Amino acid sequence: MPMLPGAYTDVVAELLYTHSEEMAGIYDLDLRWFTHVNPAGVHLLGYPSEEALLTDPNHSLRTPPWTPEQWLRLCEITRREGHHELEADIRRHVGAPFRAYVKLTYFELNGRSLFLVNLTEHSRLQQAERALAHSVRRFEAVFTNATLGIIVCDRPGRMVSVNARAGQLFGYSPAELLGQQIEMLVPDAASRHHAQLRESYNADPQVRNMGHDRPLAGQRRDGSTFPVEASLSYFYLDEELYVVAYILDLTAKQAAEQELRTQHQRVARLNAELEQKVIDRTNALMVTLEQLEKRGDELALALQAEQELGELKSRFVSMASHEFRTPLTAVLTSADLIAEFPGGHQQAQRLKYVAHIRTSVQHLNTILEEFLSVGRIEEGKIEAHPGNLNLTSLVRDTVADVQGLLKTGQTIDWQVHCPIPVRLDASLLRKILMNLLSNSLKYSAENSVITVRASCQPRELTITVQDQGVGISTEDQAHLFEQFFRAPNVVGVPGTGLGLYIIAKYLELMGGTIDLHSVLDEGTLVTIRLPLSTPD
Repeated sequence: MPMLPGAYTDVVAELLYTHSEEMAGIYDLDLRWFTHVNPAGVHLLGYPSEEALLTDPNHSLRTPPWTPEQWLRLCEITRREGHHELEADIRRHVGAPFRAYVKLTYFELNGRSLFLVNLTEHSRLQQAERALAHSVRRFEAVFTNATLGIIVCDRPGRMVSVNARAGQLFGYSPAELLGQQIEMLVPDAASRHHAQLRESYNADPQVRNMGHDRPLAGQRRDGSTFPVEASLSYFYLDEELYVVAYILDLTAKQAAEQELRTQHQRVARLNAELEQKVIDRTNALMVTLEQLEKRGDELALALQAEQELGELKSRFVSMASHEFRTPLTAVLTSADLIAEFPGGHQQAQRLKYVAHIRTSVQHLNTILEEFLSVGRIEEGKIEAHPGNLNLTSLVRDTVADVQGLLKTGQTIDWQVHCPIPVRLDASLLRKILMNLLSNSLKYSAENSVITVRASCQPRELTITVQDQGVGISTEDQAHLFEQFFRAPNVVGVPGTGLGLYIIAKYLELMGGTIDLHSVLDEGTLVTIRLPLSTPD
């Protein structure tokens, strides 16, 4: 009588389950333990019987190798994916732990969630085989999915392995390249030399980059070429040499580098243009600043000149209003007084006032002469005309000319020590000495002495004029050679404030210098020095 299909299936399943050399067990997810385990599983896990395993309160399969949380996570993965495989160190109920390969398969029966658990103990050979299989799969994954083209050649140069990327680079399918010579991927001009290079590499294989000193090119199926970068490595299999070439397409890189160079050149050009513009703008700005500074200096000078002119005008008005009013008043008063003495017996009085008129007129004439001298100096109409002169006679005559200016008891002590001939402008020197003596007499008291000394050296004449007058303060000495300047302590004494200015200009025309040393209320010492030339 034939066996029913369902019964046959049950018998087969029972035989496989009972006589299998691997553990097979049914794990109930609700009970969280096994409901059935075959004899191989009971023996593998070190239990004396299936009943002892099923009633084990410690559930040794889970603790260790898994904590409760890890086991629940593993169950969830298996339930979700339907199947899960892993390796784990399994703890026996009795005996040493062992390395096992675990397969979990999820299924449902009569509304219950169950796992079919298959457990296989790994021998060292199995472990090695599995590790090798994993290594091969990893290598195949890397080889197949690499973004570099990879070609493996044997010693004669035949391609024995080609990945997909290499086929894409050269326009072939990997199968079309297997067994072909590597030279078919090298341009014609280089392939004739490539075989020699390959033989040289086979003689001394080493890991290295190619194309350091020259660019490399690959040839596509359609005959077009493209730039490549190649690196070589090697390995031996059954004492047979194999060479691995790693190939990178440089087309995009070179295009990017060219674009980068173009952009660098453009940036450099723009920088140069910008720098030139900056230089031009800077130069223009510097010129403008220089012009502004020049204009500023000119304005400052003009302002200073205007201020000085204003001060000169103020000084001139102040001086003129005083110096002209005094002699004019004297002239008018003297004329009125003369009119009051009509009789001949009053001639002495008339002569007295006539003398006052002459003195006042002379004073006015002196003032006007000083004004005219300043004008001629500034217009450049006065020049030095040196000539031979007698210094002793010049000093004596000048001292005689100022005798009318001496106050009561005043005297002039003069001495000349000049054994050598003198060649100078006598007119200018006389005016200088006259002016110095007039100032000393004017600003010195009665019964005082004015000392004049003149001495000659081979190349220099020195004249000093010293008085015992009112002196000049240190602050006022800085302004003595300015036009119309008069020190505050002499404003009551007649004068124009032009004397020392004229002296300084005359000395400048003659190449000389003037030095003034004064102490307030003690007196003043003026020293002039003039260069001497050889007389005719």
